[in-house]
Amino acid sequence: MGARRQRHTRGAAVMLLWILCCVFLAAQESVCESARCFQHFDTQTGRCGQLLGEAEVDDCCMNPHYGYQGNDSVCHSCRPASWSEWSAWGACTVSCLEGVQQRRRFCFGIGLCKDPKGLGGLQTKSCQDRDCCPKPAGWSEWGSWQACSVSCGSGNRQRERTCSSPPPNCGGPGCSGPSKETSACHTGKVCPVHGGWSAWGPWEPCDGTCVREGSEPPRRHSARYCTNPAPSTDPPGQPCPESGHRWEYCKGLPFCPVHGGWGPWGEYSRCSVTCGLGAQVKRRVCDSPAPKHGGHACPGDATSTKICNTHQHCPVDGQWSEWGEWSGCNRSGKNIRCSTYSAGTQRRARTCEHREWEGKHCSGDIVETRPCYDIDKCRMRGNYSDWGDWGLCKPSCGSEAQKSRTRECVMDISQYTNLKVGPKGELAHFAGKPFLLCPRMDKSQISQNSPCRNVPPCTGPDQAQEP
Repeated sequence: MGARRQRHTRGAAVMLLWILCCVFLAAQESVCESARCFQHFDTQTGRCGQLLGEAEVDDCCMNPHYGYQGNDSVCHSCRPASWSEWSAWGACTVSCLEGVQQRRRFCFGIGLCKDPKGLGGLQTKSCQDRDCCPKPAGWSEWGSWQACSVSCGSGNRQRERTCSSPPPNCGGPGCSGPSKETSACHTGKVCPVHGGWSAWGPWEPCDGTCVREGSEPPRRHSARYCTNPAPSTDPPGQPCPESGHRWEYCKGLPFCPVHGGWGPWGEYSRCSVTCGLGAQVKRRVCDSPAPKHGGHACPGDATSTKICNTHQHCPVDGQWSEWGEWSGCNRSGKNIRCSTYSAGTQRRARTCEHREWEGKHCSGDIVETRPCYDIDKCRMRGNYSDWGDWGLCKPSCGSEAQKSRTRECVMDISQYTNLKVGPKGELAHFAGKPFLLCPRMDKSQISQNSPCRNVPPCTGPDQAQEP
């Protein structure tokens, strides 16, 4: 029995040792992970730019402004996680009547972005570019034929129609096709035929194949003939005007080309940065010889770049957290609840997060104050406001999206005669939740819902579950 327990204990120890080795190797791999390191990360598009080369992720992220790309081909930011700015609202999903438009933001950086207000990464609101849809126009009936265009020989006559049956509506397309129609007409009288030039013939070869310095370039010649048509004899027609010959100087005759050749490489420059990874560059000039007269430029690059490592962490500037909640409204040593003449003060605070390696401190105040009246649980008269604007579409995608608007029970503050208080004359805020006494109304009189129309479908489970 003792031998069996001893073998069981020895087996458990071996298993524990194997698990510890696996954890150690996994940790080593995460520390030594190699990736493509970039000098720039675009916080709006999430794209990397200015490739440095292959480097370990920890080395690359010594600079919080850098980004890296691993085997997943996704660009990651080296900064602490934070939201991008909201994109501009996109175009309306339909060009007429009601649709929706959307905007997005993205979480870039190391860790998870805070979202205390539950805004998510996608917002949708209703829109209407035009309150009517375009309708196409139609042609009227053709008008009568006009008189023949000539008094002898053959000519043309025209008739017209208008785009008015119906005219275009709400920016709709006009009529397709011609508004005029032409047909041949005959007078029965013979007209004189005046001479007309044929097309210019092709250019003959140049008198030479190159340009001599100090001399005029060679010339080339082409001709045309008075046969399109030839002038008639009875009745007599007029001959062709001007000359049937033309000359021009030949252009673009080549000089002998000189192809470019590289000069020697220069020395590598100093490292481009004083922290994290940077680049060193060396250059050469295409001047041995320089290309002339259409000769080929030097093949290859004029610069060569290699990575340099300062082995120094870059400063990480502090970032403000979200403001905390406002404190209660109070005035030291005095009960001011429900008082219409005695004001107090509220405070709220925030913290400067993520600052490392002598980065900049957050600029601005840690604490913010404002004057206030304490109305918490006070019984106050109220009146209903006008209808508010329609809110965002919820959920942000799919056929079930709805928008809503409400009328709020707003307190009557006419009894507070002094709204600007304190040494700076600041506008006082009302702190707390009072018991408001508004006239009784049906729910339909204070709350409305309406479906959002032409909402794009959800493309994944994360969108469908957005608040």
